[in-house]
Amino acid sequence: MSTTSEEVWALFKETDRKFQDTDRQFKETDRKLRKLEALFTSQWGKLMESLVEGDLVAILNQRGIAIQDTTMRLKRKLPDGGRAEFDIIAHSGEVVVIIEVNTTLKPKDVDRFTHKLDQFKTWVPRYQKNTLYGGMAWLSADASAEEMVVNRGLFSIRATGDSAAIVNSESFAPLAW
Repeated sequence: MSTTSEEVWALFKETDRKFQDTDRQFKETDRKLRKLEALFTSQWGKLMESLVEGDLVAILNQRGIAIQDTTMRLKRKLPDGGRAEFDIIAHSGEVVVIIEVNTTLKPKDVDRFTHKLDQFKTWVPRYQKNTLYGGMAWLSADASAEEMVVNRGLFSIRATGDSAAIVNSESFAPLAW
């Protein structure tokens, strides 16, 4: 029994159709996985922020900064059309402490955050007269990033299990913006 060229061509078309269907299914699976990853990442970030925020008033008070309350996820539209978000803002009468929360702290995160602090009073003018301090909270950190945090005058806050703690030395004096 020999196969005609029409039959070969029909088999080729059927195989091509199956490859296209498989490709479509892979793309759909990829899309669903990206959506799940985004959902997990955002929920994990919110969990980390809540963990840090829960202890923040107490640990800053222990360092002599009389914080009264906190605000989470302050979002701001920027003059250039971009957006900025500040994870946690701890308030007292004259002092404001901005905390950036990262699961894994890297040097580029420190650079980005110090840029945000440099711009904060311009972006959020209601705090222009406040003394501003910064801090970075993290679960794990590159050794160089942790050192950068301290060298830039920021509080270094380690999120551990069900709490958070400032890891700067007792003699650490934060930089005021």
